[in-house]
Amino acid sequence: MARVQCKTVEAGERQRKMTFDEKFDVVYQATLLSKAGDEEGSMRLMKALPMEPYMAKFWKEKLGADFLIQGGWDLSEAEAEYGPDWLSK
Repeated sequence: MARVQCKTVEAGERQRKMTFDEKFDVVYQATLLSKAGDEEGSMRLMKALPMEPYMAKFWKEKLGADFLIQGGWDLSEAEAEYGPDWLSK
């Protein structure tokens, strides 16, 4: 199985949105890792993807802000849409 060049956006670059192609590359690489039995690596890549704001809001309402914070999810797009203090509201 060929390894795909994965272009994740590093923390310092999170001010810009990832392109569809960048997101697709991450999901594809995570899928390959999962199929190879590396669930931890797969989840690490998936958490590097910025969570869509509507999903972050849903999970905050259903499981609480601590779930999102402690889970290590990239919430940069939700923060950009809802404001920097959205998790504490």
